[in-house]
Amino acid sequence: MTRLLISDVVLHGQRTDVLIAGNRFESIGPQPDAVVDEVITCNARMVIVPPFYNAHTHAAMTLLRGYADDVELAEWLTDHIWPAEAQLTDEDIYAGSRIAILEMIKSGTVFFNDMYWDQSATVRAAEEMGVRAAIGLLYLSGPDGRTNPRSERSNAELLEMAADLPDRIQITEAPHSVYTVPEASLRAAAESAAEAGRLLHIHVSETRKENADCLAQTGRTPVAYLNDLGVIGPNSILAHCVHLSDEDRGILAEHDAVIAHLPASNMKLCSGQFDHTAARAAGLHLTLGTDGASSNNCLSMLTEMKLASLSAKIRSGSPTAARDHEVYEMATVAGALAFGIDAGVIAEGGLADALLIDLDQPNLIADHNLESNLVYAADSSVIDTVICDGRVLMSGRHVPGEEEILEQGRAAAARVRERR
Repeated sequence: MTRLLISDVVLHGQRTDVLIAGNRFESIGPQPDAVVDEVITCNARMVIVPPFYNAHTHAAMTLLRGYADDVELAEWLTDHIWPAEAQLTDEDIYAGSRIAILEMIKSGTVFFNDMYWDQSATVRAAEEMGVRAAIGLLYLSGPDGRTNPRSERSNAELLEMAADLPDRIQITEAPHSVYTVPEASLRAAAESAAEAGRLLHIHVSETRKENADCLAQTGRTPVAYLNDLGVIGPNSILAHCVHLSDEDRGILAEHDAVIAHLPASNMKLCSGQFDHTAARAAGLHLTLGTDGASSNNCLSMLTEMKLASLSAKIRSGSPTAARDHEVYEMATVAGALAFGIDAGVIAEGGLADALLIDLDQPNLIADHNLESNLVYAADSSVIDTVICDGRVLMSGRHVPGEEEILEQGRAAAARVRERR
């Protein structure tokens, strides 16, 4: 068991030491006699904080960053993204996932909840780079209602890997949406999630068109329709949820469902503005995510926190909406809890996930309120060190092997351009 001492670090405004044994925080307090394998000396110029947990993304879509900007969602998907994705190879998805994970590590994220195909490539990238991940069994059908053969093949490959996955990586059921998955498959996903004890991850009420089409076809909103099919529950992670009625929020609250709020993507695709104030009033469990790099176009949870707060203030007309501590919680401990990860706080006994923040960066001065600075002022330059599951993934802003990851990513992006 490796023992790591983080010496003379700032925690909750006080200088202290933090001892990590294996993958958990063993003790917090002065450690003058600790026998350790490695020491990180902070000289009170670093603060230790929880890292970020990205509740919804499509990692390999880094290869489609900037591929189709400034168009509405339906056109973006059908005319640009889906045709390009159909040509991505396993090698492409591996390279794109590694670029995504590198970007996430460098901006302080140690976990991502992914929905894509050729999942084995993304699993391999996450395993190698040391992050946590939730990887979805993708349900996706064509206009004729027939299951996409690629998703079937990819799901089978992922299930074959399941028994050998490390604890850092979990499998979810991931039906894409009510408009791409027929009723029978949605029911099957819910039943499979219940039987296997898995989370269920789905896009819900992203656009007004999605709601209108669902009402026309089923007589119910997407939330009400999914609830009738048994999809909504404490194990469900619902991405977007931009257009919710009071009844929808009541259903989600009753079933303790989790919302993954994606402010940048919602604004960029003009899907709408999530009603943070109404969601809070309804007692909903809120987390934060980036969506994919083709609709954001970055994977920084720091950016997402700021946008979540500012968009809530504009929508509500109140500067008190989505206060800094609320969105910081969404990005950290709320995300960890939603995925059953015993982390998101710096506490003895918890899983050793942490960031070391460089207090000497200009955008952290003055230091009246650290959470405020992280939400409203910080960018990735303030993150010096990233630790996940007791392993140092980045030190001095360098990730081991990043040069090769970047080279491979550039080559994959060039292949995407050549196919266009």
